Amino acid sequence: MAHIYMLFQFAKDEDKAQQARHKLETWKQAFRLDKKLIYKLERTPVAAIAGAAPGDNGDDEKPAKVIKAKGKGKSAAKAGTETESEATPASNEDIRLIVRLGFSGHEKLSEQRWVDRIPTEEPFRAASPVVVKPGEAKFEDTEKQFEDLA
Repeated sequence: MAHIYMLFQFAKDEDKAQQARHKLETWKQAFRLDKKLIYKLERTPVAAIAGAAPGDNGDDEKPAKVIKAKGKGKSAAKAGTETESEATPASNEDIRLIVRLGFSGHEKLSEQRWVDRIPTEEPFRAASPVVVKPGEAKFEDTEKQFEDLA
C-alpha cells in the first residue's frame, strides 16, 4: 500500500491547527477512515530554527510535542482539558501538521478525492498545503519524519 503525505505549515496559529485536527477527527469517524487517514502534529521552537548556526543543520532538534487525544466519557473530557492546557504552545513554536493517506490499490478513486478535498477545506487552505506522493524527491524524508514523530 503506497502512502501519500500532506504537509501543512500553520506557523504559530494554534487555533487553525486545532480546527484542522478537529476536522480530520470528524472525517475519520464519519467516513470510517481509521487506518487510512493518520495525522501527527509537530511543534518546533522557532528560536531553534532561526537561531541555528550556519553550519548546523538542526538534526539535533526534536519535535516538542505530538498531540494524541484518545478515550471516552468523563475521563476523556478530563484528559482532553489537561492535554490542551499542557499542549498549548508558547508563542515561539512552529506548528506543522503531517497527514498520511493510506488507501488500498482498489481505492484509487477515494484516495484521489481525499487528496483533492483536504487542501481545499478552510483550515487547511491557508496553511500552504504540500502533497508528497511516492517517487517524489521529498517522499523518503517526509516518510522518515512522520515515523519519527510517533
